[in-house]
Amino acid sequence: MTRPSGGRLAGATALVTGASQGLGRAIALAYAREGADLVLVARRPGPLEEVRAEAEALGARAVAVAADVGQPEDVERVAAAALTAFDRVDVLVNNASELGPTPMPYLLDTDPEALRRVLDVNLLGPFLLTRALLGPMLAAGRGSVINVSSDAGVVGYPGWGAYGVSKAALDQMSRIWASELEDSGIRVNSVDPGDMDTAMHRAALPDDDPASLARPEDRTEAFVRLAAEGEGGSGQRLEAATFTPAQA
Repeated sequence: MTRPSGGRLAGATALVTGASQGLGRAIALAYAREGADLVLVARRPGPLEEVRAEAEALGARAVAVAADVGQPEDVERVAAAALTAFDRVDVLVNNASELGPTPMPYLLDTDPEALRRVLDVNLLGPFLLTRALLGPMLAAGRGSVINVSSDAGVVGYPGWGAYGVSKAALDQMSRIWASELEDSGIRVNSVDPGDMDTAMHRAALPDDDPASLARPEDRTEAFVRLAAEGEGGSGQRLEAATFTPAQA
């Protein structure tokens, strides 16, 4: 298929973690339709390669890197692969998330190692990957980092302790990055996609009716707009379901 030439992300390179399914896959394919080159990251090689093939069928150039962002050595490998393939990353979407044990325990019953794993994937991984890719962004004077958040980081839902703590910390880290990078041309924001029909939601809340949940494909516009150069502010926490031009 002919490579998109007039899309909103034409000429940009985007790295999306957790790209093999759910919201990550939807964001990656939305970016492909808008003309971006892609670095796709997820733990499972098979499903990841399927998404790479879908992106290439849409005309995008894409590379797939099977990796666990909860492992620092894997984060280093992802950053190196991205910069080798495309020289730079203009847009980083830290989407990969770890829910923790299911059924989800109260904090009193949460195993410390389970909490550590959630924080490694949901907080430390985004920190390390952002830090690893900031150099070329700073040199170019532009870039967009988008961290996928959750209302569990704002509301203290019982049983959502490990996940909620990680997302609250991710929101605050986004604000601090934005403050420290002010006037650099790099924007850092977090986006709460809301309740969606995904494997993670089904694992957390198996009794929910899928028909009552949004499709991941319906929540990608905020991510496209924040990725586009010249669109969106910095240091914001946005809700994908109600994202409007006034918020950008």
